[in-house]
Amino acid sequence: MIKRFTRTATPLALALALAGCMSLAPKYERPAAPVAASFPELTPGAATGAAASSIAWQQFFADARLKQLIELALANNRDLRVAILNIEQARAQYQIRRADTLPSVSAGVSGSRAVESEDSIRSTYSAGLVVSAFELDLFGRVRSLSDAALAQFLATEEARKATHISLVASVANAYLQLLADEELLALTQKTLDARLESLKLVQLKYDNGVVSKLDLQQSLSLVDSARVTLAQQQRLRAQDTNLLTLLVGQTLPETLAPGTTLAETMLSELPGGLPSDRLAVRPDIRAAEQQLVAANANIGAARANFFPRISLTGSAGSVSSELSGLFKSGSFGWSFAPQMVLPIFDYGRNSATLGSAKAGREIAVAQYEKSIQTAFREVADGLAGQATFSEQLRAQRAVAAAEAERFNLSDLRYRSGASSYLDLLDAQRSLFAAQQAAVQANLQRLQNQVTLYRVLGGGWTTTQ
Repeated sequence: MIKRFTRTATPLALALALAGCMSLAPKYERPAAPVAASFPELTPGAATGAAASSIAWQQFFADARLKQLIELALANNRDLRVAILNIEQARAQYQIRRADTLPSVSAGVSGSRAVESEDSIRSTYSAGLVVSAFELDLFGRVRSLSDAALAQFLATEEARKATHISLVASVANAYLQLLADEELLALTQKTLDARLESLKLVQLKYDNGVVSKLDLQQSLSLVDSARVTLAQQQRLRAQDTNLLTLLVGQTLPETLAPGTTLAETMLSELPGGLPSDRLAVRPDIRAAEQQLVAANANIGAARANFFPRISLTGSAGSVSSELSGLFKSGSFGWSFAPQMVLPIFDYGRNSATLGSAKAGREIAVAQYEKSIQTAFREVADGLAGQATFSEQLRAQRAVAAAEAERFNLSDLRYRSGASSYLDLLDAQRSLFAAQQAAVQANLQRLQNQVTLYRVLGGGWTTTQ
């Protein structure tokens, strides 16, 4: 049937006007945070300084070599690469869902021949534009699915930021561990050298009958113990390098910028006395909330399944009984075929789908609340460490200084014959242990600072 083109636009325009008239998704409300309003403080005081989330990692870390390693990791790390590709995949899924809210127009060409009687064969040829099975989204099913896909996409964006932040902190902590193990290796080598010198003296005294074989064996035992520790530190240093290589995603370059020692490492100060709403800037919490938004939208799509689903199929173009007659004057035609499907007997499928969607939302709520509680605990632990590690390091260094003085006095007394070799051995062991503990305390202080920077959302800025 041939009509004027202006009349053919009416059904399609009506379809677009009716699409997306309502949504059955529940109104989204952010759950209350199941944590205290502020973090516990060991040393009460007002928050001072810039928020960690506003401090770029290039400012937080001063070591040039560490900065170079972080840059390499951000360019080559495979976990971060997967997170970025997940974003691309989620973006494509959202674009697919969004396209479902608009009619799909295609070009179509068809031809058919049908026998009407023994002597009559009817031929029909058509060419034009086709809108196939466009769903009128009267109850928001398609829009809810699109909203869910958008939330999933935004969640992957936040997951990528969380991976970025975690990678920056992981590289920094691995680098600090390497510096600590190098310092411990140097300390162990120095201790071994000192014990070898002491062994020479004891061996000389033993050869001259001044000391017993017990003293000689004790000295030998200390030397062998230092050698065991030296081998352990060499292994740990190699493992630290292997971990950094994995995080960086390539072999460590030989042309890295000069770095600092662990004792020289300085990190930016972070504020204490923080309100717990600072957790809202963490990408992992924002990702969990977007997952909750997606689950909420899925309920709307599940509810819409109980209502009629109306789809439209139409075409407009040239129709002729002869192939040569296409696109000639007077050959224009159109067709319009609406369809409505109302579920009657589905054996509980739609009810089960809705129940699954509601359960999914409750799961998302629990996961969101757990992410907040986990973040609260991580920040509280970091603040507790910030309040105590500096004092622990100061005290441990004082212990090491006292043990060094004790060793010097014990050595003088032993050489003068005023004390036994056993006293000197005990002083040697205590000094080595105190020096090792001081290095470990400094490492813990610095790594706690890096971890606090991470759990407060540091390592990613909006300019990135």
